[in-house]
Amino acid sequence: MADEALTPVIVQDAATSRVLMLAYANDEALRLTRETGEAWFWSRSRGELWHKGATSGNTMAVEEIRDDCDGDALLYRVHPSGPACHTGAESCFAPWLWRVVAERAATRPEGSYVASLLDGGPAAAARKVGEEGVEAALAAVTESDERLVEELADLWFHSYVLLAARGLQPSAVEDELRRRHAAR
Repeated sequence: MADEALTPVIVQDAATSRVLMLAYANDEALRLTRETGEAWFWSRSRGELWHKGATSGNTMAVEEIRDDCDGDALLYRVHPSGPACHTGAESCFAPWLWRVVAERAATRPEGSYVASLLDGGPAAAARKVGEEGVEAALAAVTESDERLVEELADLWFHSYVLLAARGLQPSAVEDELRRRHAAR
C-alpha cells in the first residue's frame, strides 16, 4: 500500500448537503464502494481497508461519486444510517464541544459530569438549562463582561447536554435558524 496513492474523499449527506467527514480511498476502496454501494475507505491509522460502519453499524449508502476538476479528490454523496463521527456526532465537523458531549453520551465514562446529567434524563438537563439561563440573564445586567461570558458558556454547554439527552443534534437547531432566516 505504501506506493499506492490515496485520494481524499469528502463525504456529504445527500439529503441535507451537510459535510460529514473527510477520509481517504485507494483504488480498492473505490472499487468496493462502487460494487457494494456503501462507503469504503483506506484507514491510514490502521493501514487497512475500512468499510464505514462495519463495527458501529453506521454505514453510508453512496448515492453518487463525483471527482473534482483536477481529478485529485472525490465527493461521496451519501445517505448515512447514523452518526458519521466516531464520537457519536452527526458530522466530524460538528462544534468541538458537541463532539465531547456526544462522545461522553455514547461512552458514559465513570465520573463524567455529562454522563451523570444524562443519567438524570432530559428533565435534569432541562433544569440546568433553566438555571444557567437565569444566571446568564442576571449576569448581563448586574455583572462584568467576564461573568456574562462564563454564564453563557455554562448555558451553551448545558444546552448541548439537553440536546444529547433528547437524542438530538445541534444541526437541528442550526437548520431551524436557517429556516427562519430564509423565511424573512
